[in-house]
Amino acid sequence: MSPSKQPERRLIASNKKARHEYTVLRTYEAGIVLVGTEVKSLREGRASLVDAFAHERDGEIVLYGLHISEYAYGTWTNHAPRRNRKLLLHRAEIDRILDKVREGGVTLVPLSMYFENGFAKVELALAKGKRSYDKRQTLAERDANREIARELGRHLKGHPRQP
Repeated sequence: MSPSKQPERRLIASNKKARHEYTVLRTYEAGIVLVGTEVKSLREGRASLVDAFAHERDGEIVLYGLHISEYAYGTWTNHAPRRNRKLLLHRAEIDRILDKVREGGVTLVPLSMYFENGFAKVELALAKGKRSYDKRQTLAERDANREIARELGRHLKGHPRQP
């Protein structure tokens, strides 16, 4: 019996600020429609999700603001760096996502972009914006957990507590 083969996943870009700014309710994996020079540029890791967001257009979900740098060795066939890109999802998923977004207070934010088995994918999140006090609370919890882990490590190693 052969062991199960895990899909190969290679990270291209991640949106670290998204988890700080939003509370993630649900995540989806979507394919993305790209042209040739975009794929080559992504393989070099030249993408930024900083200002990217997803929105509905004609019953489909489209990714806006994703920056994929021009391919260095491209010619007149090079792509526009900030063009809108269609996301590939099943119709039932699109309908579910759009129902949640239309309710209000929820937005679509890309969390990361990666290659899985040779295909470019985007991890898309249904997210709700955090208030400033929520952000401070999250930071305080993270610091407290980090301090607890530090103390536990010291205790397990037998080191005395530092003042």
